[in-house]
Formats: sequence, C-alpha cells, structure tokens
Amino acid sequence: MSLVMWKPRTSRLSAIIDTPGGLSVGVAMAQARDNLEALKAQGQEIVAERIARLAALRPPVAGHDPILALNEAYEIGRAVIDAAGPFDRDDLCKAAAGLCDLIDAAEQGAAFDWRIVTVHAQALQLILGLPPEADAVRTEILANLDQMVKQKIPTADQSAD
Repeated sequence: MSLVMWKPRTSRLSAIIDTPGGLSVGVAMAQARDNLEALKAQGQEIVAERIARLAALRPPVAGHDPILALNEAYEIGRAVIDAAGPFDRDDLCKAAAGLCDLIDAAEQGAAFDWRIVTVHAQALQLILGLPPEADAVRTEILANLDQMVKQKIPTADQSAD
C-alpha cells in the first residue's frame, strides 16, 4: 500500500501577511502596484516590439503553409495580450483578442483574408501611439475593429450580448 502525503503550500506573500508583525494586505498591494509601475516602461517596450512583429508579418506565399503564418499571427496577438494585460492596457488587449478571435474562426482549408492581420497590426500601432487622453479616438478604433469581428463572425454579435 502506498502512502500519499499532502503538504499544503502557501505563497511567500501569504506567509508574510500571516506572520505577526508582517505586512498588511494594503501595504502588500501598494508594494505590488509600485513594482508593477517600475516595470511599466519595460512592458511598453515589449508590447511595442510584439506589435512591430505583427506588422512585419507578410501574407503566406504560394507553396508555403498558410496555417503556419496564421499560427504566428495568433501567437503574436496572444503575446500582445500577455504583455499589455498587467499594465491595464485593455484597449490593446481587446484589439489583439479580436484578431485572435478572427483567426480562431477561420475555416480550415478556406482562404484567409490577410488584410485582417494588417488592419489589426495598424490599429494596434495607432492605439499604442495615442496619448492617454485620446479616449474618443481609441473608442472609435475599437468599435471599428469590433464591427469587423461581428461582420466576419456573425455569431460574435450574439455572444457579446
């Protein structure tokens, strides 16, 4: 008969908070925000690099597997979401998620309209370059991308409601 021992694990933060004289949750959250703020510039560079990689992608040429190009575009879109998410760049995440949704909905064996990738890459570049106070422009860009998703994936309109 084999014996399995279960040992509960606690995170380092939880151990510090639970220790008498340790951090309060409020202080821990403030430190986490400060740490994240310190990484913001680096995160912005990573997002910009990933968007540039997406913009540099070219449509697949005859004789090459189009699935590989679509997979690369999808992975870069996902990477934009991963890099922008922690820094509250929901605008970039939403635009990249729309691209990923469109690639996911692509029919196997059917031609993919590569202009979708190009438009999303250009929109991401534009959003990234907007000043923080340009909410109206940002909203309009995202609305137009969302309209494209709804047009290309008719069921996307139903799932958003």
